[in-house]
Amino acid sequence: MKRVYNFNAGPSAMPLEVLQEVQAEFLDFQHTGMSIVEISHRSAAYQAMQDDVKATLRRFLSIPDGYAVIFMQGGGSMQFVMHAANFLKRKGGYINTGVWSDKAMKAAQFFGTTYEVASSKGDGFTYIPSPDTFSVQDGTDYVYITSNNTIHGTEWQTYPSFDVPLFCDMSSDFLSRPFDVSNFDFVYAGAQKNVGPAGVVVGIIKEELLKQARTDLPDMLKYQTYVDKDSTYNTPPVFGIYFVGKVLHWLEDHGGLAAMASRNKEKADLVYSVLDSSDGFYRGHARKDSRSRMNVTFNLPSPELEAEFAAKAAEKGLIGLKGHRSIGGCRASLYNAVTLEGCQALADFMETFRQNH
Repeated sequence: MKRVYNFNAGPSAMPLEVLQEVQAEFLDFQHTGMSIVEISHRSAAYQAMQDDVKATLRRFLSIPDGYAVIFMQGGGSMQFVMHAANFLKRKGGYINTGVWSDKAMKAAQFFGTTYEVASSKGDGFTYIPSPDTFSVQDGTDYVYITSNNTIHGTEWQTYPSFDVPLFCDMSSDFLSRPFDVSNFDFVYAGAQKNVGPAGVVVGIIKEELLKQARTDLPDMLKYQTYVDKDSTYNTPPVFGIYFVGKVLHWLEDHGGLAAMASRNKEKADLVYSVLDSSDGFYRGHARKDSRSRMNVTFNLPSPELEAEFAAKAAEKGLIGLKGHRSIGGCRASLYNAVTLEGCQALADFMETFRQNH
Protein backbone atom coordinates (compact mmCIF):
# COMPACT_ATOMS: atom_id res chain seq x y z
CA MET A 1 0.00 0.00 0.00
CA LYS A 2 1.31 3.41 -0.97
CA ARG A 3 0.01 6.42 0.96
CA VAL A 4 0.82 9.98 -0.09
CA TYR A 5 0.88 13.17 1.95
CA ASN A 6 -2.58 14.54 1.16
CA PHE A 7 -2.94 18.35 1.28
CA ASN A 8 -6.20 18.52 -0.68
CA ALA A 9 -8.73 21.10 0.47
CA GLY A 10 -11.66 18.67 0.47
CA PRO A 11 -12.51 15.93 0.31
CA SER A 12 -9.38 15.70 2.32
CA ALA A 13 -7.13 13.50 4.42
CA MET A 14 -8.83 11.22 6.93
CA PRO A 15 -7.11 9.48 9.86
CA LEU A 16 -5.44 6.28 8.69
CA GLU A 17 -6.54 4.45 11.84
CA VAL A 18 -10.16 5.34 11.08
CA LEU A 19 -9.86 4.19 7.48
CA GLN A 20 -8.44 0.89 8.65
CA GLU A 21 -11.16 0.41 11.24
CA VAL A 22 -13.87 1.15 8.68
CA GLN A 23 -12.22 -1.26 6.26
CA ALA A 24 -12.03 -4.01 8.87
CA GLU A 25 -15.75 -3.90 9.71
CA PHE A 26 -17.09 -2.84 6.33
CA LEU A 27 -18.57 -6.25 5.52
CA ASP A 28 -20.07 -6.88 8.96
CA PHE A 29 -21.24 -3.88 10.97
CA GLN A 30 -21.74 -4.62 14.67
CA HIS A 31 -22.23 -8.34 14.00
CA THR A 32 -25.32 -7.67 11.90
CA GLY A 33 -23.97 -9.71 8.98
CA MET A 34 -24.42 -6.61 6.82
CA SER A 35 -22.27 -3.68 5.79
CA ILE A 36 -22.96 -0.25 7.23
CA VAL A 37 -24.07 0.75 3.72
CA GLU A 38 -26.64 -2.07 3.70
CA ILE A 39 -28.41 -1.77 7.03
CA SER A 40 -31.79 -0.08 7.40
CA HIS A 41 -31.82 3.39 8.89
CA ARG A 42 -34.91 2.23 10.80
CA SER A 43 -33.01 -0.61 12.48
CA ALA A 44 -31.96 -0.74 16.12
CA ALA A 45 -28.32 -1.13 15.06
CA TYR A 46 -28.42 2.08 13.05
CA GLN A 47 -30.23 4.01 15.78
CA ALA A 48 -27.70 2.92 18.39
CA MET A 49 -24.88 4.10 16.16
CA GLN A 50 -26.48 7.50 15.48
CA ASP A 51 -27.29 7.96 19.17
CA ASP A 52 -23.64 7.31 20.01
CA VAL A 53 -22.45 9.87 17.43
CA LYS A 54 -24.75 12.52 18.87
CA ALA A 55 -23.85 11.70 22.46
CA THR A 56 -20.13 11.77 21.68
CA LEU A 57 -20.44 15.11 19.90
CA ARG A 58 -22.41 16.56 22.80
CA ARG A 59 -19.78 15.37 25.26
CA PHE A 60 -16.92 16.50 23.06
CA LEU A 61 -18.20 20.06 22.61
CA SER A 62 -20.03 20.32 25.94
CA ILE A 63 -23.18 21.18 23.99
CA PRO A 64 -25.61 22.68 26.50
CA ASP A 65 -29.24 21.75 26.94
CA GLY A 66 -31.49 23.59 24.54
CA TYR A 67 -29.47 22.72 21.44
CA ALA A 68 -30.34 19.99 18.96
CA VAL A 69 -27.82 17.99 16.93
CA ILE A 70 -28.96 17.09 13.42
CA PHE A 71 -27.51 15.48 10.30
CA MET A 72 -28.37 16.74 6.83
CA GLN A 73 -27.45 16.29 3.19
CA GLY A 74 -26.68 18.74 0.40
CA GLY A 75 -23.41 20.13 1.71
CA GLY A 76 -22.70 23.72 2.58
CA SER A 77 -24.38 24.89 -0.62
CA MET A 78 -27.75 23.60 0.60
CA GLN A 79 -27.19 25.39 3.91
CA PHE A 80 -26.66 28.63 1.99
CA VAL A 81 -30.32 28.22 1.00
CA MET A 82 -31.78 26.61 4.11
CA HIS A 83 -30.60 29.10 6.73
CA ALA A 84 -32.27 31.92 4.86
CA ALA A 85 -35.38 29.92 3.97
CA ASN A 86 -35.97 29.32 7.67
CA PHE A 87 -34.89 32.59 9.27
CA LEU A 88 -34.65 35.46 6.78
CA LYS A 89 -37.78 37.56 7.23
CA ARG A 90 -36.50 41.15 7.26
CA LYS A 91 -32.74 41.42 6.78
CA GLY A 92 -29.81 39.05 6.93
CA GLY A 93 -26.42 40.41 7.91
CA TYR A 94 -23.22 38.81 6.58
CA ILE A 95 -19.59 39.32 7.46
CA ASN A 96 -18.13 38.66 4.05
CA THR A 97 -14.69 37.07 4.35
CA GLY A 98 -14.48 34.91 1.25
CA VAL A 99 -16.10 33.08 -1.62
CA TRP A 100 -18.31 30.91 0.59
CA SER A 101 -19.82 33.72 2.67
CA ASP A 102 -20.29 35.66 -0.56
CA LYS A 103 -22.18 32.72 -2.06
CA ALA A 104 -24.28 32.28 1.08
CA MET A 105 -25.29 35.94 0.99
CA LYS A 106 -26.23 35.75 -2.68
CA ALA A 107 -28.22 32.55 -2.21
CA ALA A 108 -30.12 34.11 0.69
CA GLN A 109 -31.26 37.03 -1.48
CA PHE A 110 -33.94 34.74 -2.92
CA PHE A 111 -35.75 34.97 0.44
CA GLY A 112 -35.16 38.58 1.46
CA THR A 113 -32.78 41.48 1.89
CA THR A 114 -29.13 40.83 2.67
CA TYR A 115 -26.30 43.22 3.45
CA GLU A 116 -22.67 43.21 4.57
CA VAL A 117 -22.07 43.83 8.26
CA ALA A 118 -18.40 44.02 7.27
CA SER A 119 -16.28 42.80 4.37
CA SER A 120 -12.71 42.23 3.26
CA LYS A 121 -13.71 41.70 -0.36
CA GLY A 122 -12.19 44.98 -1.51
CA ASP A 123 -8.77 43.77 -0.37
CA GLY A 124 -9.01 40.34 -1.95
CA PHE A 125 -10.27 38.67 1.23
CA THR A 126 -6.83 38.84 2.83
CA TYR A 127 -8.04 39.43 6.38
CA ILE A 128 -10.86 39.01 8.89
CA PRO A 129 -12.56 42.37 9.57
CA SER A 130 -12.15 43.79 13.08
CA PRO A 131 -15.17 44.44 15.33
CA ASP A 132 -14.78 48.21 15.06
CA THR A 133 -15.82 47.92 11.40
CA PHE A 134 -19.04 45.99 12.08
CA SER A 135 -22.32 47.71 11.32
CA VAL A 136 -25.49 45.78 12.21
CA GLN A 137 -28.66 47.40 10.88
CA ASP A 138 -31.96 47.62 12.72
CA GLY A 139 -34.31 44.81 11.86
CA THR A 140 -31.55 42.26 11.27
CA ASP A 141 -32.71 38.67 11.76
CA TYR A 142 -29.23 37.17 12.18
CA VAL A 143 -25.53 37.68 11.45
CA TYR A 144 -23.79 34.97 9.42
CA ILE A 145 -20.05 34.24 9.41
CA THR A 146 -17.72 31.66 7.87
CA SER A 147 -15.20 30.56 10.47
CA ASN A 148 -12.43 29.52 8.07
CA ASN A 149 -11.95 30.45 4.44
CA THR A 150 -10.41 27.60 2.49
CA ILE A 151 -9.75 29.53 -0.71
CA HIS A 152 -8.15 32.62 0.80
CA GLY A 153 -6.51 31.08 3.87
CA THR A 154 -8.04 33.27 6.58
CA GLU A 155 -9.66 32.18 9.84
CA TRP A 156 -11.43 33.86 12.73
CA GLN A 157 -9.02 33.92 15.67
CA THR A 158 -11.81 34.85 18.11
CA TYR A 159 -15.52 34.85 17.38
CA PRO A 160 -17.72 37.96 17.46
CA SER A 161 -20.91 38.40 19.44
CA PHE A 162 -24.08 40.31 18.62
CA ASP A 163 -27.49 41.13 20.03
CA VAL A 164 -29.07 39.10 17.22
CA PRO A 165 -28.69 35.37 16.48
CA LEU A 166 -25.24 34.33 15.23
CA PHE A 167 -24.95 31.68 12.50
CA CYS A 168 -21.64 30.08 11.54
CA ASP A 169 -20.48 27.92 8.66
CA MET A 170 -17.68 25.92 10.34
CA SER A 171 -17.22 23.45 7.51
CA SER A 172 -13.46 23.71 7.20
CA ASP A 173 -12.27 24.06 10.81
CA PHE A 174 -14.97 22.21 12.75
CA LEU A 175 -13.40 20.16 15.56
CA SER A 176 -9.93 21.53 14.84
CA ARG A 177 -10.03 23.56 18.08
CA PRO A 178 -12.35 24.10 21.05
CA PHE A 179 -15.20 26.58 20.79
CA ASP A 180 -18.14 27.58 22.99
CA VAL A 181 -21.35 26.38 21.36
CA SER A 182 -23.42 28.73 23.52
CA ASN A 183 -21.96 31.72 21.66
CA PHE A 184 -23.85 30.62 18.55
CA ASP A 185 -27.46 30.02 17.63
CA PHE A 186 -26.75 27.81 14.63
CA VAL A 187 -23.53 26.08 13.58
CA TYR A 188 -23.17 23.77 10.61
CA ALA A 189 -20.26 21.90 9.09
CA GLY A 190 -19.85 19.89 5.93
CA ALA A 191 -17.90 16.86 7.10
CA GLN A 192 -15.45 16.49 4.23
CA LYS A 193 -12.63 18.54 5.75
CA ASN A 194 -11.98 17.34 9.28
CA VAL A 195 -14.62 14.87 10.39
CA GLY A 196 -15.77 12.56 7.63
CA PRO A 197 -16.46 11.92 3.96
CA ALA A 198 -18.48 14.17 1.69
CA GLY A 199 -22.22 13.65 1.98
CA VAL A 200 -23.18 14.66 5.51
CA VAL A 201 -23.59 18.02 7.22
CA VAL A 202 -23.52 18.25 11.01
CA GLY A 203 -25.83 20.89 12.45
CA ILE A 204 -26.07 22.27 15.98
CA ILE A 205 -29.11 24.50 16.39
CA LYS A 206 -30.61 26.34 19.32
CA GLU A 207 -34.12 25.08 19.96
CA GLU A 208 -35.29 28.56 20.94
CA LEU A 209 -34.23 29.78 17.50
CA LEU A 210 -36.51 27.23 15.87
CA LYS A 211 -39.52 29.03 17.32
CA GLN A 212 -38.67 31.92 14.97
CA ALA A 213 -38.47 29.77 11.83
CA ARG A 214 -40.88 30.07 8.96
CA THR A 215 -43.39 27.26 8.68
CA ASP A 216 -44.51 27.82 5.08
CA LEU A 217 -41.75 25.65 3.65
CA PRO A 218 -41.49 22.11 2.25
CA ASP A 219 -40.71 19.67 5.05
CA MET A 220 -37.26 18.89 3.66
CA LEU A 221 -36.25 22.56 3.98
CA LYS A 222 -37.37 22.93 7.60
CA TYR A 223 -34.77 22.48 10.32
CA GLN A 224 -37.65 21.56 12.61
CA THR A 225 -38.25 18.44 10.51
CA TYR A 226 -34.73 17.19 11.18
CA VAL A 227 -35.14 17.84 14.90
CA ASP A 228 -38.60 16.28 15.18
CA LYS A 229 -37.67 13.21 13.11
CA ASP A 230 -34.18 12.76 14.60
CA SER A 231 -32.58 13.32 11.17
CA THR A 232 -34.45 10.30 9.74
CA TYR A 233 -37.42 11.94 8.03
CA ASN A 234 -35.95 10.41 4.88
CA THR A 235 -32.93 8.12 4.48
CA PRO A 236 -30.02 9.92 6.14
CA PRO A 237 -26.41 9.79 4.91
CA VAL A 238 -25.80 6.60 6.86
CA PHE A 239 -22.17 5.99 5.95
CA GLY A 240 -21.20 9.62 6.53
CA ILE A 241 -22.76 9.70 10.01
CA TYR A 242 -21.09 6.41 10.90
CA PHE A 243 -17.73 7.78 9.74
CA VAL A 244 -18.18 10.98 11.77
CA GLY A 245 -18.64 8.81 14.84
CA LYS A 246 -15.39 6.98 14.12
CA VAL A 247 -13.52 10.27 13.78
CA LEU A 248 -15.00 11.60 17.03
CA HIS A 249 -13.70 8.57 18.90
CA TRP A 250 -10.32 8.98 17.16
CA LEU A 251 -10.20 12.57 18.36
CA GLU A 252 -10.96 11.46 21.91
CA ASP A 253 -8.21 8.86 21.73
CA HIS A 254 -5.74 11.55 20.62
CA GLY A 255 -6.30 14.00 23.44
CA GLY A 256 -9.42 15.90 22.43
CA LEU A 257 -9.84 19.34 20.92
CA ALA A 258 -7.23 21.12 23.04
CA ALA A 259 -4.57 18.63 21.95
CA MET A 260 -5.74 18.85 18.34
CA ALA A 261 -5.57 22.66 18.41
CA SER A 262 -2.00 22.53 19.73
CA ARG A 263 -0.99 20.01 17.08
CA ASN A 264 -2.63 22.02 14.31
CA LYS A 265 -0.79 25.15 15.41
CA GLU A 266 2.51 23.28 15.39
CA LYS A 267 1.82 22.00 11.87
CA ALA A 268 0.82 25.42 10.55
CA ASP A 269 3.82 27.11 12.18
CA LEU A 270 6.14 24.73 10.32
CA VAL A 271 4.79 25.80 6.95
CA TYR A 272 4.32 29.48 7.71
CA SER A 273 7.90 29.69 8.98
CA VAL A 274 9.11 28.72 5.51
CA LEU A 275 6.98 31.46 3.96
CA ASP A 276 8.21 34.07 6.41
CA SER A 277 11.88 33.23 5.98
CA SER A 278 11.86 32.96 2.18
CA ASP A 279 12.79 36.60 1.40
CA GLY A 280 9.62 37.00 -0.62
CA PHE A 281 9.99 33.87 -2.75
CA TYR A 282 6.82 32.57 -1.09
CA ARG A 283 4.19 35.29 -0.55
CA GLY A 284 1.36 34.41 1.80
CA HIS A 285 -2.11 35.53 0.72
CA ALA A 286 -3.52 36.10 4.21
CA ARG A 287 -2.52 38.88 6.56
CA LYS A 288 -0.57 37.46 9.50
CA ASP A 289 -3.21 38.34 12.09
CA SER A 290 -5.85 36.44 10.09
CA ARG A 291 -3.92 33.36 8.99
CA SER A 292 -5.72 30.04 8.87
CA ARG A 293 -4.24 26.99 10.55
CA MET A 294 -6.23 24.82 8.16
CA ASN A 295 -5.35 26.30 4.75
CA VAL A 296 -1.99 27.92 4.01
CA THR A 297 -2.32 29.93 0.79
CA PHE A 298 0.63 31.45 -1.02
CA ASN A 299 2.12 32.52 -4.33
CA LEU A 300 5.51 32.07 -5.97
CA PRO A 301 7.22 34.63 -8.24
CA SER A 302 5.36 33.43 -11.36
CA PRO A 303 2.49 31.15 -12.45
CA GLU A 304 5.06 28.98 -14.23
CA LEU A 305 6.98 28.42 -11.00
CA GLU A 306 3.72 27.66 -9.18
CA ALA A 307 2.89 24.97 -11.75
CA GLU A 308 6.38 23.52 -11.46
CA PHE A 309 6.14 23.61 -7.66
CA ALA A 310 2.91 21.60 -7.63
CA ALA A 311 4.23 19.11 -10.19
CA LYS A 312 7.54 18.54 -8.42
CA ALA A 313 5.76 18.21 -5.08
CA ALA A 314 3.47 15.54 -6.52
CA GLU A 315 6.54 13.58 -7.63
CA LYS A 316 7.61 13.57 -3.98
CA GLY A 317 4.21 12.31 -2.83
CA LEU A 318 3.01 15.76 -1.70
CA ILE A 319 -0.46 15.91 -3.26
CA GLY A 320 -3.09 18.64 -3.63
CA LEU A 321 -0.98 21.80 -3.48
CA LYS A 322 -2.51 23.65 -6.40
CA GLY A 323 -4.49 26.72 -5.33
CA HIS A 324 -8.21 27.16 -5.92
CA ARG A 325 -9.08 27.92 -9.52
CA SER A 326 -10.62 31.28 -8.57
CA ILE A 327 -7.35 32.82 -7.29
CA GLY A 328 -4.59 30.47 -8.43
CA GLY A 329 -1.34 30.19 -6.51
CA CYS A 330 -0.73 27.30 -4.13
CA ARG A 331 -2.49 25.96 -1.08
CA ALA A 332 -1.62 23.43 1.60
CA SER A 333 -4.58 22.20 3.64
CA LEU A 334 -3.49 20.99 7.06
CA TYR A 335 -6.63 19.42 8.48
CA ASN A 336 -6.68 17.27 11.61
CA ALA A 337 -5.64 14.06 9.88
CA VAL A 338 -2.65 15.63 8.12
CA THR A 339 0.35 14.48 10.11
CA LEU A 340 3.19 16.50 11.56
CA GLU A 341 5.50 14.27 9.52
CA GLY A 342 3.67 15.33 6.35
CA CYS A 343 3.96 19.00 7.24
CA GLN A 344 7.68 18.61 7.92
CA ALA A 345 8.09 16.91 4.54
CA LEU A 346 6.26 19.82 2.89
CA ALA A 347 8.36 22.42 4.71
CA ASP A 348 11.56 20.63 3.70
CA PHE A 349 10.42 20.44 0.07
CA MET A 350 9.51 24.13 0.02
CA GLU A 351 12.92 25.11 1.33
CA THR A 352 14.71 22.90 -1.17
CA PHE A 353 12.58 24.20 -4.03
CA ARG A 354 13.34 27.79 -3.05
CA GLN A 355 17.09 27.13 -2.88
CA ASN A 356 17.02 25.51 -6.31
CA HIS A 357 15.27 28.51 -7.84
